[in-house]
Formats: sequence, structure tokens, C-alpha cells
Amino acid sequence: MARNIDFAKKHLAETIYKQAILEGVATTLSDTENIIEGGKVNNMSLEDILKIVDLKHAWEFILNKNVILTKTNYSILCMINKLVEEGFYYNAGNLRNVPINIGGTDWNPDIPIESDIKDDIDNIIKNQERNEIDKAIDLLLYVVRKQMFIDGNKRTSAIFSNHYLIAKGKGLIVIPVEKIDKYKKLLIRFYETNNNKEIFDFIKNECYLNINI
Repeated sequence: MARNIDFAKKHLAETIYKQAILEGVATTLSDTENIIEGGKVNNMSLEDILKIVDLKHAWEFILNKNVILTKTNYSILCMINKLVEEGFYYNAGNLRNVPINIGGTDWNPDIPIESDIKDDIDNIIKNQERNEIDKAIDLLLYVVRKQMFIDGNKRTSAIFSNHYLIAKGKGLIVIPVEKIDKYKKLLIRFYETNNNKEIFDFIKNECYLNINI
């Protein structure tokens, strides 16, 4: 686990940069590094800067040695969303109680139910037929399709799954910048069909970083 934490910290700026690009933030790797280090950047909106700062706080949270030792559960999930959306929504970290629309599709997710989410997360983690990497991807896909929060669901799902993966010492899941368009298309297909095979294979084969390689 300690080795995986060091691995994640070493790649932190690059990871946050890739997540920011996925969210449409107009940044560069250099600007992202400056923001993370507390420096100033030019030609970036305050909103985009805040999104990067929020991502930094969320990653610092899960990489804390006490937090990484905590079971990957509903409470951790909500705290991650609270951190990635801090400054944007007063109820960040709380389940939404209103319908939402998703760009690129007419599909709409159901209103989330807390007890169901807790059970579903536990069932994914307890599934003895899946290895740790598969479980991490299952967690990511579950959270991103559930769309349980008002916003920040893609960021939340990725960091949540990495909390589990890092705790098991199994690497990182990061969507490469050059694969973002493909990921978004696969997400829409997954939303509409609830068939996760194609996007699961994509994440495992093209977005998973093994620390042992």
C-alpha cells in the first residue's frame, strides 16, 4: 500500500490534469502543476482553478494514511464528492433529491436511495468472483452510472475507485487525455444500455496503471 501511495503522489499532477481535461477545464499540465503547488496562473477562469484545487483536496484526502486504511464505503464516497464540488454546491456530498439530465443522451438516472447504494457498494466489494482490479472498475462504473450527486460524478467515481485500488496496492485508474472522447462515447452507451462490458474492457486495458510494470 505504501508503495502505491508513493506511486499515486508521484503521478498526482498528471492525474489531476487528466481529470480536469475530462471535465472540460482549459488547463495545461504546467498550469495544473502550478495550481497544485499554490502558484499563480494566467488566462484561466476562477472556476477552472477551483476545480483543480478541489481535485487536489480530494486526492490528498484519499492518500492520507488514515483514510486509505478506512474501508471503501458510502461515507468515503460522499466525502470525496463534497471535496470535488466544494465551492460549487452548498449540498455537495449529499445525495441528490431532484432529477438531472445528462448531456448527449435522453437517458435519465433514477433518484438515488441511500440504503440501496450502501448495499450495492458492499456487494461489489464482497464479490469473491472478482479480483481487486475488477472490483475497482466495478465501483467506478456503478458510481458514474448511478449519478447520485448533483454534479462531479465522473470525478467522484474515479477517485472513489482509486481509494479502493490504492488500499489494495494494485495501481491507479486514470483516463488518458487522448482517450477521453472514446471514454465519453462508451459512457453514453453504458448509460443507455446498462451493459458495461465494452467500457469495462476499455478501462482495464487502456486506463489502468499497474505499479508493478
